[in-house]
Amino acid sequence: MKIFFGVLALSATAALGVRAQTLTNASPIDTENPAKVRELSLKDCVQTALQHNFDVQIERYDPLIQLAALHGAYGGYDPTLNLSATHNHNNLAEFQTVNETNGASLFIASSTLTDVNALNTDVGGFSPWGLQYDLFGSAAESAVTQPYSPLQEASSGQVGVKVTQPLLKNLWIDNTRLTIQVAKVTLEHSEQALRNQFITTVAAVQNAYYELIYARDNVTVQQEALTLAQTQLDQDRQRVQLGSLAPLDVQQDESLVATSQANLIAAWNTLSVDQNTLKNLLTDDYVSWHALSIQPAESLSEALQLFDVQDCWGRGMTKRPDLLQARLDVESQGITLKFDRNQLYPSLDLNGEYGYNGDGRVFSGVFDQYGDANHPFYYYGASLSVPLSNAKARNTLKSDKATLKQKLLTLKQLEQTIMVDIDNAVKQVASDYQQVQAQRQARIYAAAALDAEQKKYNVGKSTTFTVLQLQSTLTTDRGNEIRAIASYDEDIAKLSQAEGATLDDLNISLEAK
Repeated sequence: MKIFFGVLALSATAALGVRAQTLTNASPIDTENPAKVRELSLKDCVQTALQHNFDVQIERYDPLIQLAALHGAYGGYDPTLNLSATHNHNNLAEFQTVNETNGASLFIASSTLTDVNALNTDVGGFSPWGLQYDLFGSAAESAVTQPYSPLQEASSGQVGVKVTQPLLKNLWIDNTRLTIQVAKVTLEHSEQALRNQFITTVAAVQNAYYELIYARDNVTVQQEALTLAQTQLDQDRQRVQLGSLAPLDVQQDESLVATSQANLIAAWNTLSVDQNTLKNLLTDDYVSWHALSIQPAESLSEALQLFDVQDCWGRGMTKRPDLLQARLDVESQGITLKFDRNQLYPSLDLNGEYGYNGDGRVFSGVFDQYGDANHPFYYYGASLSVPLSNAKARNTLKSDKATLKQKLLTLKQLEQTIMVDIDNAVKQVASDYQQVQAQRQARIYAAAALDAEQKKYNVGKSTTFTVLQLQSTLTTDRGNEIRAIASYDEDIAKLSQAEGATLDDLNISLEAK
């Protein structure tokens, strides 16, 4: 992902696909006081979250901040222009002693006036290979007025260039280049942090979306349980009136009806909470979403998906943003270490200066001589500066070497942790699928057992207690089945997140403009 000067733009390409229908075939749920319903697919939710989620919006600014910091680091190569113009006036009082013929001394006061006009300019800076340069020019004009003497005028100046090129210390890296290279790595680090936030948010949306589907289907299960219990109660009340059933048996029916009502209320509350959880992920204006009822346009999927742990490890090692950030931390420390090693060298610099002198009575004469280039001056040489102990540089290098080893161990530890997480996630998905199959069979057997027991009850060969117990078992198994399917879908999304491949799996591309 590249970050340019503009604002990040996000686009989700390719449809996420409609998931297979759930076994419960739950119909949409209407509340007693219907709110405005908004039907959303998972793709709709993901796109909305990437535009309006607070965490995404906050994190999106960091790459822009780091980009500005990188551009600012290049300011170390900006040349500096200095200009100055001065006028200096000096009135110097002088006293002269005159001896007259009669032997008396006479003091005569006089003044010497000096006026100096000076112009100075220079442009200096550093080049990307460490060369320090300074282009300079100066001109000064003086006028001296003394009593009984003609006006004395003179002007002089110099124009030239001065350079210093390091040959050892600060040759292949200096503070400016260190700052720029570290800033580049920091920018990449912030981009991976942004990508990690995208993955985290999308994974949270997936989990919340599946939980909302589960909550919706669970309401249906609890409604069916209440209907079943109420039907049994109505039938048993008729049997009591006919005298074929004791009144005490009806109390068992009433107890199950009350329990089913409580379960349905709890299911409705869970559905409401899950609605708010998803809304909080999708919007930065909760008030406008508060009255909306989100209706998932999809159902839970139980389609078998097979995963090879080696392939999953490969994806994790190349796509996990936190792992890529850890590698960037090692790279950044390596740059610092390169700078530290260079600082151990003595300063050996080539120095040189070349230019032209100018002299005359006025400024124009000085500038004419600059143009004639008849009075050059120059020097060249080398300077060597050797620290006698260099304790600071040596110990800084030792410290940063230890820090690099520490970061490398942290990287290896993270790689191992990711492999363990992915291995656990793959095994969890496989276990979830088996759970789905087992829970389905349990639900099928529970439904068959209830049907058989109901037929026995109708001919007087079973009891109310047994029928009600089997009704409760069927309700539990129905809930366990949709819970298992929801967990299966959620754990597939968690595996994708553990691999750092959530965006790729959902065909979400990130573009910067």
